[in-house]
Amino acid sequence: MTTSTGALFREAVEAQRRGDIAQAARLYRQVLSLDPRDEAACGNLAIIAAQQGDLAGAERLFRQALDLRPNPEGFNNLGTLLQQQGRAAEAIAAHQRAIALRPDYAAAHLALGNALKQQGDLDAALAAYRDAVRLNPTAAEAHNNIGVVLQRQGKPDEALAAYRETAALQPAYAQAHFNIGVVLHEKRDLDAAAASYRQVIALRPDIADAYNNLGTVLQDQGRLDEALAAFAAAIERRDGYAEAHFNRGVVLREQGRLELALAALRDAMARRADYVEAINNAGIVLQELGRLDEALETFEGIFKLRPAHAEAYNNFGAVLLGQGRADAALGALQKALTLRPDYPEAFYNLGNAWRELGRIEGAIAAYQSALRLRPDDPDAFSQLVYHRWRACDWTDYAADQARLIDLVRGGTARVPPFYLLATAASCADQLACARRWAEPIKPPPQDVFRHIAPRAHSRIRLGYLSADFHQHATAALAAELFERHDRERFEVVAYSYGPDDASPMRARLIRAFDRFVDIRTLSHRAAAERIHDDEVDILIDLKGYTQHARPQIAAFRPAPVQASYLGFPATMGADFIDYVIVDEFVAPATEQPFFAEKLVHLPGCYQVNDRQRAIAPSAPSRADCALPREGFVFCSFNNSYKITPDFFACWMRLLAAVRGSVLWLLEANELVAHNLRREAERRGVDPARLVFAPRALLPEHLARHRNADLFIDTLPCNAHTTASDALWAGLPVLTCAGSTFAGRVAGSLVAAIGLPELIATSLADYERAALALAGDPRKLADLRARLRRNRDSSSVFDLPQTTRNLEAAYTGMWRRWCAGESTAAFVVESR
Repeated sequence: MTTSTGALFREAVEAQRRGDIAQAARLYRQVLSLDPRDEAACGNLAIIAAQQGDLAGAERLFRQALDLRPNPEGFNNLGTLLQQQGRAAEAIAAHQRAIALRPDYAAAHLALGNALKQQGDLDAALAAYRDAVRLNPTAAEAHNNIGVVLQRQGKPDEALAAYRETAALQPAYAQAHFNIGVVLHEKRDLDAAAASYRQVIALRPDIADAYNNLGTVLQDQGRLDEALAAFAAAIERRDGYAEAHFNRGVVLREQGRLELALAALRDAMARRADYVEAINNAGIVLQELGRLDEALETFEGIFKLRPAHAEAYNNFGAVLLGQGRADAALGALQKALTLRPDYPEAFYNLGNAWRELGRIEGAIAAYQSALRLRPDDPDAFSQLVYHRWRACDWTDYAADQARLIDLVRGGTARVPPFYLLATAASCADQLACARRWAEPIKPPPQDVFRHIAPRAHSRIRLGYLSADFHQHATAALAAELFERHDRERFEVVAYSYGPDDASPMRARLIRAFDRFVDIRTLSHRAAAERIHDDEVDILIDLKGYTQHARPQIAAFRPAPVQASYLGFPATMGADFIDYVIVDEFVAPATEQPFFAEKLVHLPGCYQVNDRQRAIAPSAPSRADCALPREGFVFCSFNNSYKITPDFFACWMRLLAAVRGSVLWLLEANELVAHNLRREAERRGVDPARLVFAPRALLPEHLARHRNADLFIDTLPCNAHTTASDALWAGLPVLTCAGSTFAGRVAGSLVAAIGLPELIATSLADYERAALALAGDPRKLADLRARLRRNRDSSSVFDLPQTTRNLEAAYTGMWRRWCAGESTAAFVVESR
C-alpha cells in the first residue's frame, strides 16, 4: 500500500466507523482503482456490499480478496455471507478453511456451528460451539447457541443451563432471557417463564415476540385479560404480526367472546392469507356462533390451501352434522380418518354421524376407536356408554354407570345431562352436571339482552322455542295446547330450529300459532335477536338438553322471563332459565334446592296431552303383531336406553312365573332384539318369548296397544310420552316411582288418572304387583274399566283445564316480573 493509498484507506475506515457508508465505499473503490491488489480495501468493500444487501457483489469481492491473500477473517466472512444465502455446505467449507489457517479462531468455530446448525447437523454444530467456548469462555453467543442446539435435541434441562450461563456472562443479552422463557414455558414453570419474558421486555421493549410469548404464558395461567393486553402490545410493536392476532382470537374464544374472537382471527388471516390455523379456528368459532353456512365456506377455503388437512375435514364434518346432513358428514369424516388414521376427534364425530343415520353399531364402533386412542375422553366415553344402553349392550354396565357419575362428581368433565337421566344419579348429581354443561354455553355478560320495563302489549306474548315442531313426541303432546291458548289474553309464537318434515303435524302446528318463525338458518345470537326484536314476554324452552337442542339461544336471554317445560325432565342448571313447570309428584317443593330454576307447580299432572291423538279404528290382531293368541302380554314400549339389567331380570322372572306370557318391546334399533334375546337366554328364558314391535305411525301404534294386557315401566327413567300413549289407548301402566323428576313422570300420570295403586315404590313391590295382576284377570279388567271412565275427566287428558293452568302459571310469572319482584316458586291453583 503506497502512501497515497494508505491515506485514502484510513479515510475510508474513518468514514465507515462514523456510519458514512456511501463515502467509505467511494474511498475503498478509489483505493482499488489505484491499487487493484489491495486485499484489505477489497475485503472492507465486500463487507459494505453485504450490509447493503448486494450479496452477489459481496461474494465476488470476498473471493477477490481471498485470491489476493488467503486469510482466516476473509474465509470466515465469506462463510457467513454464504450462510445468509442458505448455501450451508459451501459456508461450512469456508469456515473450515478459516479454522485451518487459524485453529484458535473462536469466532470461526462459532460461525461454523451456525452453518452446521443451518444444515441440520446438530451434533457437529454442538461440537463447534463447544470449541468456540473452549477458546473463548466468555463468548455469550456461543453459550446461547449451545442451548439452542440442546433444546432442538430434546434436552431442555441442559439447554436451560446453557442459556442461564449466557445470561450470567452477559446479563443484558435479551435473546438468552427469551430462550430461557421458552424452555420454562415448555417445562410448565409458568411463573418463571413469565418473569423471563418480562426481563426481555425490560431490556428490549421493542421485541414484539416477547409480548406475544408472555401472552401465551398468561393464557396458560388463566390470566386471560392480561394475556389480551400482552398480545395487544405485541401487535402495537408489529402491525403485521399475524400470530399475535391469532393468539388474541384464541383467548377471546376461551372467554366466550365469540364475535370478537372471529374478528381477531380474521385480522390474522388478513395479514397472512395462508394462515391455515387461523382459518380453521375461524371456522370453529363460526360453528359455535351457529353460522354454519359461513363455517362450511371457511373450511372449504382450507382445502384449497392444504388439500390433505385432516382437521379441516373433521371440522367440516362436524358442521354438516350440525346442519342435519349426516350422509355428507360421513364422507368428510372418513376422509379425515384416511388422512390421519389415529385421529380421535374424527372417530368421535364419525360416531355422531352413524348415530344420526340410525346406525348404532357403527356409532358404537367409532366411539370405541376414539376411546382407544384417547382413553380419558369424557365425551367419547359418555357417548359410548349411552349408545351401548340404546343397544341394550350391558357390557361393564355397573362400572360405566359409576364412572359416568364419578365424572360428574369430580367436577372436571362435562357429561351430557340427558345421559344422566337413566342412571342412579341423584338430583344433586343432575344439578351439578347441568351447571357444568350450562357454563360454557353462556355468552359474555355484555352480549346478553337487558330487559328494564315491560313492553306495552295488550296480550302476553308467549314464544315457544323448539326443534320438535314436526312429527315428534313433544308435538304429539302439545299440539292442542298451542291451538287452545286464550287468544284474548295471549299471543303465541313458535320459534322453530328443527327440520320441516312436510308432515300433517307440521302443517297443524303452523296453523296452531299466531306466527310460526323458522330460525334454523340463524346463528344463536341472530335467533335470540329475532326473539328479542319480536318483543316476546315469556320464552318457553321445550327442549332443555335433549338431542338437537340449542340452549345457546335462550342463554342470550332474549325474553325477560324464560321457562323450561315438557321436553327435559330435570334442571337445566342455568341462570338464564327462571322457572321450570312441574307438579308436586314429579318435583316436590322439598326438591327446590336441586333446581336452578324456581319450581312452578301445576295441579294434577304437569304433562299436557293432546286429545286429538287419533287411534286407528281397526287394531291389528295379536297374530298380526307376532303375539300369541292366548297368554299374558307384558308390554314396555319405552326407549331401549331406559331398560336396565335389574328391570330386565325382573321381567324375565315374570315370564318364568306366568306360563305362556310374553314380553312385547319396541324394536328401537338393529341391535336391541339380538342383545335382549341373548340376555333372556342367559336368564333361562326362551328368547322367542320376547316379541319386538316395529316402528309404526302413531294411530296404528296406539291401536296395537289393545293387544297388550299390562304396560310395565322402567326406572331410573320412567315412560313419559309412552306412558300417556298407553293410558290414552286404554292400557294400564304399572310404574315404579324413583327419586328424580325423570323417574316419577309415569307415577304422576297414573296418580292423576286415578290409579295410584299402580305406583310401586321398590322393585320388589313392582314385581309383586305385576305378578298379582297377571294372575288376577278380574282386577286387571277393573283397572281397565276405571281407566276408561277416568280418561277424559282426569287432569291428564283434560287439555282445556291444563291449558288454563299453564296460562295461570305464565300470568303469575309475568305479574312478578312486571312488579319488579324476583323469581320465586309458586303453586297454581286448579282453575
